[in-house]
Amino acid sequence: MMIVTGGAGFIGSNIVQGLNARGISDILVVDDLSDGRKCLNLSEADIRDYLDKDDFLARVERGETFGKIEAMFHEGACSTTTEWDGRYMMKVNFEYTKAMLSWCVTHKTPFIYASSAAVYGMGPTFREAREFESPLNAYAYSKFLFDCHLRTRMKDISSQVAGLRYFNVYGPREQHKGAMASVAFHMNTQLQNSGRLRLFEGSDGYGPGEQRRDFIHVDDVVAVNLWLLDNPQVSGIFNVGTGRAQSFNDVARAGIDWYRRQRGDNSFGGIDYIPFPDHLRGRYQSFTEADLSALRAAGFDLPFMNVATGMSRYLDWLHRD
Repeated sequence: MMIVTGGAGFIGSNIVQGLNARGISDILVVDDLSDGRKCLNLSEADIRDYLDKDDFLARVERGETFGKIEAMFHEGACSTTTEWDGRYMMKVNFEYTKAMLSWCVTHKTPFIYASSAAVYGMGPTFREAREFESPLNAYAYSKFLFDCHLRTRMKDISSQVAGLRYFNVYGPREQHKGAMASVAFHMNTQLQNSGRLRLFEGSDGYGPGEQRRDFIHVDDVVAVNLWLLDNPQVSGIFNVGTGRAQSFNDVARAGIDWYRRQRGDNSFGGIDYIPFPDHLRGRYQSFTEADLSALRAAGFDLPFMNVATGMSRYLDWLHRD
C-alpha cells in the first residue's frame, strides 16, 4: 500500500492520479476535508481508504502499522504563505512532518516529502545548501527548519528520505486553493471574465511583467516523485523546477495564444500593468530558477515542459467538456 498525505490537495491528488495511471489503487489518502471542495480532486481517483490527518497522526504516534507500506508521499501542509500564526504553522508543517519521518524511519518506509523553494527567500542562488537559504515568512521557515532537522539525521537513516523543493507549480486540481492558486489558474479566470490580464509593473530592476520565475507543470512534479519511488537508493534534498526561469509575460502570452486558437480570433486578449504593491516590496520573489545539478546528478534525466507547452496542457484540462 502507498500512503499519500495531503492526498486530496493539489500535488497530492495528482500523485494519486499518477499512481492510478500505473495501475496502483492500494492507496491510503490522509487529509483534512474541513474544506469539502477538496474531495472533488479525488472524484476520478481510485483509492483503498481515507483517514483524517489528526486521526492518522494519533495512530502513527501510537506506533501502529498499516500493513506493508511501499512508500509515503508526504504532501500535507499549510501552504498559505500569508499565514503568520507561527504556532499553527510549526505544528502542521514542522512537528507533523517530524512525526511522519520518525514513523517511516522506524518502519524503513521510503519517505518522499514536499519542501519548498520558498526556503531560498529572495535568492538569487537557488541551490540546496544552507548558505543560500533565507526564508521570508512563517510557511517558508517551517519548511526550512524541517530540512535542517533532516540534515542532522540523514547520516543515521538507512531507508530512503527525499525532500522536494517545489518551485512555482501549476496545473490540474488546484482550484480549491483560492488566492494561493497558481498564476496560471488566475490568468485563466481573468481571460474568461474580461479577456485581459493584469500584471505588475516593473520591480527589482525588471520591466513590466518581466519578473521571472521557474514555473513547473504538476505532471512534471509527479514524474519526479514517481521516479524516486522507482529509485529507493536515492536520498537527499532536491530542487524540483524546470531549471529555466520564464517571465510572467511569457505565461500571459501562452494563455492569450491558447484562447486565440480556441476562438479563432487573433485580436483577443491583452495585458494591463498595475502598480507594484507597497506591502510586497522586499518580500516578493522577482526571480527564481531551480539549480537542477543535484537532481540530475542523482539520475533524473527526463525533460520538463516549458511554459507554452504546460499552459496549453493545463488550459485544455480546465476547459474539458
